[in-house]
This record gives sequence, C-alpha cells and structure tokens, in this order.
Amino acid sequence: MPAAKILIGDVRTRLSEIPDGSVRTCITSPPYFGLRDYGTASWEGGDETCDHMVGRFTTTVSEKQASSRGSGTMQAKGTCPHCGAKRIDFQIGLEQTPEDYVNELVEVFREVRRVLSDDGTLWLNLGDSYAGGGGGNYNKTGVSQAGGQHITNVRNRPEWLENAGVKPKDLMGIPWRVAFALQQDGWYLRSDIIWAKPNPMPESVTDRPTKSHEYLFLLTKSPRYYYDHEAIKVPPAESTKSRGPASFGGQKGRDYKPEPTDPNYRNGNEQWGRTYEYKQGNVNRRDVWTIATKPFRGAHFAVMPEALVEPCILAGSQEGDTVLDPFTGSGTVAVVALRNGRNFVGSELNPEYANIAQHRIKDANPLFNEVEVVK
Repeated sequence: MPAAKILIGDVRTRLSEIPDGSVRTCITSPPYFGLRDYGTASWEGGDETCDHMVGRFTTTVSEKQASSRGSGTMQAKGTCPHCGAKRIDFQIGLEQTPEDYVNELVEVFREVRRVLSDDGTLWLNLGDSYAGGGGGNYNKTGVSQAGGQHITNVRNRPEWLENAGVKPKDLMGIPWRVAFALQQDGWYLRSDIIWAKPNPMPESVTDRPTKSHEYLFLLTKSPRYYYDHEAIKVPPAESTKSRGPASFGGQKGRDYKPEPTDPNYRNGNEQWGRTYEYKQGNVNRRDVWTIATKPFRGAHFAVMPEALVEPCILAGSQEGDTVLDPFTGSGTVAVVALRNGRNFVGSELNPEYANIAQHRIKDANPLFNEVEVVK
C-alpha cells in the first residue's frame, strides 16, 4: 500500500526534512502572487480582541460602499495600527513586489531540486495576475465563501501597486518571471504547457479577452530525465487521421493520384490524401491541455483538477515512486498519486487545509487507511 505524509509548517523549513534524491517528481501550484490572504497569520502583543483589519473603509460608510468592504480591507501586514500587535506570517504570495515573490519561489524550488532524483521532474502550475484587478473567492462581506476566513484580493490596493512597480491594468507576467528565474537558478525549462479552461471564471471586462488559460511548466533537474511519453499519449485529431503523407511518388500527398499498379491504389479517381488510413495509433501529447475546472466543497481555493495532475504523475514517475507537492492545499496531487500506486509527501502551512487533505485522501481511496500528518 502506498504511503502518504503531510508536513505541517513553513515549506522552506519542512522541505529540509526530506532526504536528498528521494522524490521522483514534484507537481505543485503555489499561491498566486497578490491574490489572497489565506489567514495563516499569528499576532504577538497588542489587543487580543482586535481584528487587525485595515483598508479604505474604516469609518461609517454608505450601504453601497459597505458592500465593497471585502475588496478594500485586509489584515495589517506588519504592525497593527490599531493595537500595535506584530504580524507573524510565513505564507507566500503577499510579497510587496513581484521580485520578492519570485525570489521566495526560487528559494523553495532550490530545495525541491535537492530532494528530486537526478532524473526527476518539476511540474509547476501558475496563473498570471493583473495589477489592480478584482477577483478572488470572497463575498461582499470580505469573508470567504467556503471556510469563513478573511481572504482578500490585495492587488487593488494603491500602496501595493506602488510598491510592486506596476501600473493599474498591467498584466504582470508572473508565470514567466518565475520560469525564467528558475532557469537562471539551474533548472532546465523544457515545456510551457497551456492549461486551456473551457469553463473559465467569468470576468466583467470589455477591453480585453476573458482569461481562460494558465501555465504548467515542465522543468527538470538534468538534461536527461525520466519521462514516460507512452503513458500519456492521446488519440490523434480527426484532421490528422485524414491527412496524407507529406510527399509520395515525388508529389504532394493530397495531389498524388495512385496508378492501378501502385500498392496504395484503391480508386484511380480518388486522391491519395483522401484515402490514406491513419495506422499509427495514439500520438505524443501536445502542449495545450483542455481541461475543465472542478469545484471543491471545502475551505480551500484554486484546486487543481485531477485531470491536470494525472498526466504529470504518469509521465514523471513509476509505481512505487514518491511524488511531492510542497503546497499540498486540499490534497489533489496526493489523491491522484496514491490512486496510481505512488507514494506522496507534501507540506502545508495551514493546519486546516492539511486536515481537509487528510480526509479527502481517505474518502478518495477507501482502501487507504492512514495519512501521516507531522506537526
């Protein structure tokens, strides 16, 4: 029976407990830049009854303004201006600048590279961010729709935009900033896979297309690495099945009309390109994966679909290997890894999410009895 372990705490600390070269593949989706405060902060000193919330609406406002409070307030980042308490928080994603965010992820994935086998792979899912953009799974009170935590989009705060060095409405290119930084740090950047979403989140925009994709980068520790392309082959497109060879008999396939003596002859009045039968079976997976998002009834957001994770596990590991997710969240990677006979190890900063992942793993794998949670 495969084993599963979740290490609770700061990823930069807990990864150090994993032995060198013990992981075959890492599949993960870190917190996106400037999107949400996941409520993991603790406070030292000050008033225990203070909520440490700051923002635009701190006095009595009209009903219309109050309905926007959720996108205008968040917990103080350093010292609470109301009670003087100091915020202690290790979450990634609320850095002041894109450069700080990128540097934090480079540090995390440097440790991931250490625990990977020499032929290991990293599959990194990241979405982009618009400066000053809305979004986020919170309701009009500023409380998350699942879990009851204050989870706030911070990209619309003027002081944050100034610190980040971006203009309102800028597409910040966060995924590529991270990918290039990892490449500079020694990773091999092998593929930029487009996760195309047929059911994207609606956006109330009329001056650009609705965003319906994210990136999944394939990075490797070495130039030669384990990659089972056969395990993730896909059926050919209909246009591929009907396509003739590039050339035949010295002429282009679709223009070539075989003679009766030709072994490919069927009907002298038909073109070769239309009578060609595709006999090669499935084809190498392309780098655009159309996969619908899936809702999850739990106190967690941005859940990767299992269909996005499974090809990564099948291509990047064998049965009995260990799969890593340093940002375990609701446990999608763990569920798919265990179902496919792989071991799982992950880390998670928020104990509530680790508890959700633990129960989800057991629910998804009835024969799996135990998930080791290490605090």
